[in-house]
Amino acid sequence: METIKFTFKNTLRHKLRAILTIIGIAIAILAFGLIRTVIAAWYAGVEASAPNRLVTRNAVSLAFHLPIAYLDIIKSVPGVSEVSYGHWFGAIYIDERHSMFPQFSVDAASWLAVNPEIILPGEQKESFLRERNSAIVGVKLATRNNWKVGDTIRLQGTFYAGEWDFVIRGIYTGAFKTTDETAFLFHWQYLDERLRQTEPWRAGQVGWFMIKIADPRQAGTIAQAIDQRFKNSLAETLTETERAFQQGFVSMSEAILVALQIVSIVIIGVILAILSNTMAMSARERLSEYAVLKTLGFRAHHLVGLIAGESLLVALSGGILGILLTYPAATAFAKAMGDMAGAIFPVFEVTALTSMTSSLIALGIGLAAATFPSWRAVTLRISEGLRRIG
Repeated sequence: METIKFTFKNTLRHKLRAILTIIGIAIAILAFGLIRTVIAAWYAGVEASAPNRLVTRNAVSLAFHLPIAYLDIIKSVPGVSEVSYGHWFGAIYIDERHSMFPQFSVDAASWLAVNPEIILPGEQKESFLRERNSAIVGVKLATRNNWKVGDTIRLQGTFYAGEWDFVIRGIYTGAFKTTDETAFLFHWQYLDERLRQTEPWRAGQVGWFMIKIADPRQAGTIAQAIDQRFKNSLAETLTETERAFQQGFVSMSEAILVALQIVSIVIIGVILAILSNTMAMSARERLSEYAVLKTLGFRAHHLVGLIAGESLLVALSGGILGILLTYPAATAFAKAMGDMAGAIFPVFEVTALTSMTSSLIALGIGLAAATFPSWRAVTLRISEGLRRIG
């Protein structure tokens, strides 16, 4: 108990120094937390991937489509339990700023079956499946644009020319925190029917097939079997796990992510430098005091406890303050980005892992910063320390 009292008194002996150090650590932890939140948001699609889903696309790239005729062939592959398909639409709603949200034409019934994390009320689901020009939207997208069930939304086509009218028949929520709630989904058949009238050479094609398999352990074998069916065809396929498919998009920004990770490591070094400098200054000022304590019978573990306790108190105070500030800062960051945040980061929130990592960093740096001052105090000869008195 006495050691704890001494620790608090030593920490507050130089109030301004302690406060500035705590604020410096808090700012560094805040920056670290924001960077890790951005990185986690970038990987949200990867983390949301299901192990029992595969994606089949054109082997050249997603820019090249696949014939809808592949559907029955993929269904016949052993181990495949359900197949759906989708197509990137890409259109403008009002203006470019409001149009930054995923837009997909999908086979509605099978898409909902393959993606059970999309939660849609029963009546809304029935209406969506029944009406060809209907659409469902994620709750975040609906909130952002003040949409409600029954609204008619007009999109101006870019890849597919013309004006496209949709009636919102459902607003879905995600079963998990990582589920994208910013998507706009409508019937592939609605798109295909119109293309058959206006651009028949573009009809009957899909962007990718989403495949649900019975046994995730057989993913590699099933993927190979699917690609083998279309080997040497005019549109060869590449089948991979949903996680690998999403990882492919993330890898396009790999240089940015690596830079952010390097910055986060540099921030840890900055925190260590700040606290180490503070503890070194305190240790130099108290060498004579440590000598007196040794003379009075204080042992090495007492001195280590005093120094490490002070270092941990400062580090954890700054760490906790930084973590608490990370939550409103992340909210402000997402708000400042506006619609762009929803387009780039469908899931943007400070995770428990980020907070825990920040706490462990503060704890580790507190112990590391106390290492040299503790060693100096323990190895200090009493005579040397007493010379500093006066």
